[in-house]
Amino acid sequence: MLLEQIHDPSDLKKLNLKQLKQLAGELRQEIIQVVSESGGHLASNLGMVELTLALHYVLDTPDDKLFMDVGHQSYAHKLLTGRYERFKTLRQQNGLSGFPQLEESEYDSFTAGHASTAISAALGVVRTRDIMHGEYEVVAVVGDGALTGGMCYEALNDAGQSGTRMVVVLNDNEMSIAENVGAVSGYLTRLRQSKGYLAVKQGVRRHLEGRNRFATGVYRMLEKLRNMVRSLFVDGEFFEALGFKYIGPVDGHDLKQLIRVLRRTQNDHQPQLIHVVTQKGRGYEPAEDRPDVYHGVAPFYIDSGKRKGESATTSGKIVVRQLLELAQNDIRICAITAAMSGGTCMDAFEEAFPERFFDVGIAEEHAAVMAAGMASQGMKPYVAIYSTFLQRSYDQILMEICRNGLPVTFLIDRAGLVGEDGATHQGVFDLSYLRTMPGMIIAAPRDVRDLKMLVDLSQDVNAPMAIRYPKNCEDMGPGIQSQRSFKIGEWELLSAGKDVIIFAVGRMVSLAMQACIELMGKGISAGVVDARFVAPMDEGMLLEQAGKVRLAVTVEENVLAGGFGEGVLGILGRAGIPTPVLTLGVPNRFISHATIEQQLAECRLTAEDIARRIQKRYAQIEGREP
Repeated sequence: MLLEQIHDPSDLKKLNLKQLKQLAGELRQEIIQVVSESGGHLASNLGMVELTLALHYVLDTPDDKLFMDVGHQSYAHKLLTGRYERFKTLRQQNGLSGFPQLEESEYDSFTAGHASTAISAALGVVRTRDIMHGEYEVVAVVGDGALTGGMCYEALNDAGQSGTRMVVVLNDNEMSIAENVGAVSGYLTRLRQSKGYLAVKQGVRRHLEGRNRFATGVYRMLEKLRNMVRSLFVDGEFFEALGFKYIGPVDGHDLKQLIRVLRRTQNDHQPQLIHVVTQKGRGYEPAEDRPDVYHGVAPFYIDSGKRKGESATTSGKIVVRQLLELAQNDIRICAITAAMSGGTCMDAFEEAFPERFFDVGIAEEHAAVMAAGMASQGMKPYVAIYSTFLQRSYDQILMEICRNGLPVTFLIDRAGLVGEDGATHQGVFDLSYLRTMPGMIIAAPRDVRDLKMLVDLSQDVNAPMAIRYPKNCEDMGPGIQSQRSFKIGEWELLSAGKDVIIFAVGRMVSLAMQACIELMGKGISAGVVDARFVAPMDEGMLLEQAGKVRLAVTVEENVLAGGFGEGVLGILGRAGIPTPVLTLGVPNRFISHATIEQQLAECRLTAEDIARRIQKRYAQIEGREP
């Protein structure tokens, strides 16, 4: 097996083309095998195999720098850079990350997880190289929708006008090319990059341009003719207008052509963009047929492609069903998402109301401002975005939505700890930054019933609102019998306690209830308040309950810095309530990939941990422990 013999990319250079093709097949089989056990990003990685092989075959990494946008197409890269033996630990606690990470390998030039950042980061390295008179190559691989993000164009514009040496590889895995167009464009690609063509072009320019008016006119006419012929087959004028030399389209599964193209870019000292066309899911039929379904997958059976175990009910399905009911009788309601219609389950809204559904691509900032514009004209927009990606639209939410007091509702999926996707995808910062925004209503349901009621409640809210929830309904915990309805800003006392009161947010409510049972066995009477509204807070209930006990506790699935707990501390402090407060939440650091249960244990947020930490603090207050 060739893959077992590849310890670093230098080993690739010993292989011939036939062996490289064999290695491509082995890489695919290894990726399919491991992802079928661990889950992960499948279709995008299967499409990247030959391109990754060609890049490492031509480049001298880690001296040359390779950037992969988003990073969910980096599995072949990991396998070729000394991580084959550990690849089976992919996305597991203390194992390999599903994304490039600086601390994981010297071959990972940058930690990546969010889209549209690679060109900017690569340009930063390019400019550092030029200042320091370095000679290494810098290549940024973008694709899989990254070019729908505005940051890419900011970076392309800057890089193009700089005129400095760098390569951007556009991995186009959506467009197909007819054979005749592919053949012609392949010929033009070879022609435009050949040394002979460049020499002839430069020679013609030297001999014609500037000689006399007629010769200059002939040269310019020939240039226009060349550009007209090229534009018939190669749509690269946009990138060339930005200052990049456009090359392609290139077959992203033709190793020989990829290697030849990449080698020739090294002889050019201007910004270059190589348009590579690949097939998502290549080499695994179920992923080829449904690349959207097999983009990110749970463990599955290779033979059938079916998921292992029971499929969890996603919170997004509950949300969209509720939203569809409201939209039936309210033409104001529309849905907006940022390249996540399937992940947020808003594809069901698109099917029911296509004229009121908008997928704006990986452009969260635009999504927020567009929603503001719609709300300003009487619409009721619902913006469904993962918590980790909502961070990208902070300024737009603050200035365009909150500043104008517009009734835009954010449906924040994947809130809290997210498990195997790890540090770049944790949804544990939204409470902290949304709390700073004047007029923003922030709600966190403890169970499915709460989630449905909050969506219903949002219809009549004439203000900015955010509803945050985890991926799966099961993660919110069992339903708790309680009051039938609630108002904005109203908390709920679930159980009273004489010694301790716990103010819990979202899915921490069920864990707090379990912790109360543990504390009861230790002789401590603890109660729980469901603080479902993080903003505005129910100050009346907070002051009343905190004033009755020896210890108040806050529990949240958010970083402690600037979170719910600090908000509670501020209110009690300003009111002069002397009750000590213990704040429990996610430490103010990045939490690595693991299962959600393991991450809760790492953050000491299991029911047992909560009870143990409360018991220890209560003992200190009672003077039984120093």
